[in-house]
Parts: sequence; C-alpha cells; structure tokens
Amino acid sequence: MSLKSNVLSAALISALCTPAFAESVKIGVPTWTGAQAIAHLLGAVVEMRIGGTVEYVPGNNATIFQAMDQGKGDIDVHPDVWLPNQESFTKKYVDEAGTVTLSSNPYEGNQGFCVSKDFAAANDISDITDLGRPDVAALMDSDGNGKGEMWIGAPGWASANVNEVKTRDYGLMDFIEPIRAEESVKTARIKDSIAKGEGYAFYCYKPHAVWFMFDVEMLTEPTFDPAKYVMVQPSDDADWFEKSNVATKDALKEVQIAWSNTLPDRSPAIADFFSNFALTADDVSSFAFEISGKGRDPAEVAREWVEANPERVDAWLGL
Repeated sequence: MSLKSNVLSAALISALCTPAFAESVKIGVPTWTGAQAIAHLLGAVVEMRIGGTVEYVPGNNATIFQAMDQGKGDIDVHPDVWLPNQESFTKKYVDEAGTVTLSSNPYEGNQGFCVSKDFAAANDISDITDLGRPDVAALMDSDGNGKGEMWIGAPGWASANVNEVKTRDYGLMDFIEPIRAEESVKTARIKDSIAKGEGYAFYCYKPHAVWFMFDVEMLTEPTFDPAKYVMVQPSDDADWFEKSNVATKDALKEVQIAWSNTLPDRSPAIADFFSNFALTADDVSSFAFEISGKGRDPAEVAREWVEANPERVDAWLGL
C-alpha cells in the first residue's frame, strides 16, 4: 500500500471514529430528586444510544447557568429548569445574552393540596373549601384540639409560608391547623391515616414520588389570578403574614431542560437529542418514587428506563 493510500485510510478511519469520541457532555446536577433523575436519564441516553461520554457536575441554579453562559464545556446542560421560579436566569441568559437555549418541550409542574382518594370519596371532598366543613375538619382532628391538621410544608420552605396564608385566606383557620414538619413526617402520616381510615390533608405537588406511593388526589382551588396572589416572604418583611393575600391556586409551572448554545458545535448529536427530549410529570414522579421512595441509584433507574422504552428514546433521537 502506498504512502498516499495509508494517509487516506488513516483519514477515513479518523473521520469514521471521530463522532463517537467527539460527542461528550457535562450535565449539571441540582440537589432535588427530579433533577437528579432527569440528569441521569439524559446521561443514560447519551452513553447507551449515542455512544458519547458523560460527566455529572453537581451545582446550584446560578452555577449551572453561569457555566452554560460561558460556553466552555464546564457544564453544558441544566436538567430541570422551573419557570417562573428560575425566570431571572432564563431572562438573563436565554432572552438577553442569548447564550443558552431553553427546550420547547416542557412538562407541567402543579402545586396544591391533597387528600387520599378514599377519604375524598367517603366524604364528598373535591375542593379546598370542603376542608372547612365542620364534619370534615372533625375527621382530620387526630389530637383532639378541635381542629383538623393539614401539612403545609417543611420548616424553611417558601411554599409553606404561601400555604399558611392560603389557609387563612381560604377561610380555613377556624377549622384547620396548618402544620410544618419535615417531609418524612408527612409521608408517615399519610400512610398511617390511610391504614386507619382517618382524614388527612397535605401540601402536594407534581412531579413527586407521593403519586406512586399512595392513592391521593389534588383538590381544586380557584384558578390562578395574579390580582389575588400577593405574597410577601418573611425575608422581605417582618409583617409578611399581614401584608400577604393569597386566595388563588399557584400558577402552573413549566419545567424543561436548557443547554449551552456552544454545545451544537461541539456535540451536534447530543444537542439534537436535547432539542427533541420530552417528559411528562408522571414520568418524573415515577423516577422520584424509584429513587426517593425505594432508595435506588438514579443511574440504575435511568438505564433501566432507557432499555424499557426504546420507542420513546428513538423519537428523541429522530429515528
């Protein structure tokens, strides 16, 4: 074989092999379970179906968005961007700087209050105001103080402050005692109340493992109205409770991934996959149940899901 042929052969081999080696991504991993699950699902598809390499980089929202903005490949993707919660970041880097792309395939985040399906059916409970009925409140009173208990969130959660205001502004304070406790306490109480056939209400949201752990349903609330949603947090004003007025459901959230605009040049196949990637809230709830409910490794759950859902993965890959 001539020197020219050797050079051409080497070039051809290099061209054929380069994409597999060139396709790599560093995935940001925030602390919450849903984000961890999606991060590892993205990584599993890249490794198992694209043949790329993956590195997981722990970080908070600010760190991940800054790295995507810089575009140097330190962190390429945020797996779980909640809007409007993270709107300050998307306005800065997506809308203004134009350095980050936001997926156009969001799943829906939904917050509200839940009871078990059995408790709801037995007592004709469907709306948040039903918890203010004396007969319902009495069935939720486990400590005999004359008020039913409702878990509103863990200490330190901003959402718990919102829910305490809602308890007041929905006219429930005379009947319902808002309880703050760690989420593990809430989970144990749900299980206990169902086993004993007792009433119990609690703050709930999708996606979350609770939807796969118990048969529960979300109560209706007045449709979100920004005019009736005035929330002042304790960090902003000591008189936050008096100055707040929330008598409406929280706005539905849009949750999606975001990636650095330099990624398509560095790893085009991965970027194409990201643009097609789409999940449902039930998907993420299922992942959360496997990880937080069963204590499984997120990477194991992700790889198992990819193997069990080839048609959905094919669609993401444009096959």
